[in-house]
Amino acid sequence: MTTVVSPSVPELVSPGSATALLDEYAPVTDRFLATPHRTLLGRGVIAELPHRDGPLSPRVRALLDSRRSAGDPNPVVMGALPFAPDAAPALAVPETVRWAPPLREDPLIALPVPHTGTQWSVREVPESGVYGAAVAAAVERMKAGEFDKVVLARTLELTAPEAPDLPAMLRRLARRDPAGYTFAVPSAPGRTLIGASPELLVSRAGSTLTANPLAGSAPRSADLAEDVRRAAALLESAKDLHEHAVVVDAVRAALAPFCRTIDVPARPTLVRTAAMWHLSTTVTGELSAPGHTTALDLAAALHPTPAVCGTPTGLARQVIAESEPFDRGAYTGMVGWQNADGDGEWVVTIRCAEAEGRLLRLFAGAGVVAESSPEAETAETGAKFRTFLNAVGAAL
Repeated sequence: MTTVVSPSVPELVSPGSATALLDEYAPVTDRFLATPHRTLLGRGVIAELPHRDGPLSPRVRALLDSRRSAGDPNPVVMGALPFAPDAAPALAVPETVRWAPPLREDPLIALPVPHTGTQWSVREVPESGVYGAAVAAAVERMKAGEFDKVVLARTLELTAPEAPDLPAMLRRLARRDPAGYTFAVPSAPGRTLIGASPELLVSRAGSTLTANPLAGSAPRSADLAEDVRRAAALLESAKDLHEHAVVVDAVRAALAPFCRTIDVPARPTLVRTAAMWHLSTTVTGELSAPGHTTALDLAAALHPTPAVCGTPTGLARQVIAESEPFDRGAYTGMVGWQNADGDGEWVVTIRCAEAEGRLLRLFAGAGVVAESSPEAETAETGAKFRTFLNAVGAAL
């Protein structure tokens, strides 16, 4: 039976309870997720979702219902879903799930985690020049009217003399952006997906849904005046505002059929991480049939958004397959949790890496539109890599 320790238990709301779960994370056996609303640590596996054809959400609902029928009072599924719709999911019901308040409310999150001094060997896949050429080719096709947007990614392959210290890496990621979404979950046999995403795909709490699409970015600056200038310029950038509007329109169109009411602000605001500024819109809605619509139903309707794929979706997927010399795996998929009542949070898996043995594969992408330049998009992916490079003590 799954043991779920409720966040209302007194010892879990004391100072240090969230960082205690962070510090207890162990690779292979555990699933860790911190959001702006809660911190979860799942340990062990009582049931896994098998890989089969057909819609995913009904199978997750059936798995959770079966666990509840077996005597689990509040079973929870945790894990990751890949970018490709036909790839295997990595979802499981843990043996135990412990909850705590958000990391950002824990004063101990301010304590530093020292780097271990690992000597990394770094390889670009593809090389930056090849990536820039792919961006240029996509821009030419968009100018010819073939499609509107595509998100092209590249990777860094970091190799260490021995397997990296994933718990320490996770702690550094969490401390760098404690108000974001930090995660470490098994993504495939022998692989761990680890990262700190700024982007909520969708959450459901009762009859209320929330989505927070991000699109349009600018790197942060250590100089305060320059940092403010970059933020202000992003808010006025025609190219980035157009890119953002495409994503928000797609989110509205996907969620509206589920909603009695939906609220979409007219203009985006700014969200900052330690490395980037992002244009952000918070979409909220009241579900018309909450008893029949789970968080994963909503996430499946949204995925993939133009923020991680492009538009139109089918053609953008084809361009990605032709342009990227690697399998995205869990990158630009989703990671999160859901309970048997249908509540949950699903996060876009960006600012992440997959660890396998001594190899750490980092991912970063940029939204390419007709106004894009190869130099700017290559620089944007480089800036996005900084979140993880700082966490592992490596440099590009």
